[in-house]
This record gives sequence, structure tokens and C-alpha cells, in this order.
Amino acid sequence: MKERSDAQLVILARSGDSDGFEELVRRYQRAAYAVALGVTGKRQDAEDAVQESFLVALERLDDCRNPAKFAGWLLTIVRNRSRNLVRRESLRGGEQIPVSARTTDPGPDRVAHLAALRRRLRAALDGLPEVQREIVLLHDLEGWKHSEIADRLGMPSGTVRSHLHFARKALRAELADWKNDG
Repeated sequence: MKERSDAQLVILARSGDSDGFEELVRRYQRAAYAVALGVTGKRQDAEDAVQESFLVALERLDDCRNPAKFAGWLLTIVRNRSRNLVRRESLRGGEQIPVSARTTDPGPDRVAHLAALRRRLRAALDGLPEVQREIVLLHDLEGWKHSEIADRLGMPSGTVRSHLHFARKALRAELADWKNDG
């Protein structure tokens, strides 16, 4: 059976077919998470933002003017909800539990090495402009093609390639002195 298009699934979901929306969630859950993680920088915040975004998308599905561009519309909601969550969390200013406090302990040396690597990578990603961070996460983490990212973010494919090139160059420069002795 041929895979249904986003537009077909949106139309089904609008008519009350829950399977249509569930398929959209399955299709875009990982991409939404990658975008949310790129904005929030924290796994749990990203998960919260994605869940909230899908609820908002379901409630406002009739506002999606072009069902064929559902992914771009959804990722805009994810980006906005993620930014709102970051603003809310910054007002609370609570302390984070350190990565080393996790109960699954593969060994102190390995934990320390991985934590340092995560911090370095997170800092390097945070140093990128938001659009470059999203493109790197969608392309390198999620495996999306340039044209798919271009369609979803509403920009030319060449611009996506350019952003990806400069993002990778900046990440390489930032991580060039990292020692991989873990």
C-alpha cells in the first residue's frame, strides 16, 4: 500500500479520524524532538515541548492552511513552544541534577568522559545560530535529506546546504582540540 501524503492524513484527522493524526505523530515525532532539543538543549524539556506541540497541533489542525506543508507548520509550533518553555524555565531558575548523578553507572571514568563530551558538544551546538543547529540535528541526527529540510523549513535547498556546511565547519573548529581518550 502506498504511503499516504501529509495532506491526506491532515484531511483524515480533520474529519475525526484519529489514525490519521497518529500517523502524522509517528512520522514527525523524531524530527520534532530534534528541533525541540536544538532549541531547549535539554532532553526532558524537548520531550515536554514536543508533547505540548502535538496537542496544540491537534487542537489547531484547522489552522493549517496548506495540509501538504504540515511538517513545516508543525515544526514552527515546536520551535515556538520550545522557545516558550525555555523562557518559562529561565524564570524558575532551578538547579539541574548533574549527569553524573544517574543511577546507571557504567564506571566513573567513562561517566566523566561522556559527561565532558556531552558538555563540549552541547556548548558547540549552542554556539551555532538556531537555524544551523536545527539543520545539523535534522540532517546528521535524524538523517533527513537537504530537500526534505528545505521543504520543512521553507528555505531553498542550497541555503540548507550552506547552513549545514558552515555549522559543521564551526563544530569542527570548536571541537578540534577534544581528546578522545575515553
